[in-house]
Amino acid sequence: MTVRLQREDFDVGAEIARLSQGRTDIGAVASFTGICRGTDGITAMTLEHYPGMTEDELSRIEEEAHARWPLQASLIVHRYGSLRPGDHIVLVATASEHRDAAFDAAKFLMDYLKTRAPFWKREDGPGGPRWIEADARDETSMTRWDKSSAAE
Repeated sequence: MTVRLQREDFDVGAEIARLSQGRTDIGAVASFTGICRGTDGITAMTLEHYPGMTEDELSRIEEEAHARWPLQASLIVHRYGSLRPGDHIVLVATASEHRDAAFDAAKFLMDYLKTRAPFWKREDGPGGPRWIEADARDETSMTRWDKSSAAE
């Protein structure tokens, strides 16, 4: 399990290769890479967090993913600071013996990051800066992981 918060960019291919390198117990790796959009005139995004608290919370949710699915490895890399359209924002990668666990765990982690992770996001665009939050669609996606309804 690995959680990293960083200002600098990351190499998606190198991160995934490192996750599974030398491992023969991994049959599937699922990943998601979030990229800063430039649609609707967005010129920049700024992500803020509380150092220490954010890492602890992401580690906790990563541990929960490992408790729910039989994962061999996982990785969350999340950037903070000022980003431009086209920049990487986040990488989530999960590795398992079989694809279903890897896919489900990656979706779970991304739904959590989008709706509950302690980040504050501001977009700069034609109307000036605005703080953004998860929308109703994101919240609905997160409800599928309620422990009472999740298929483990």
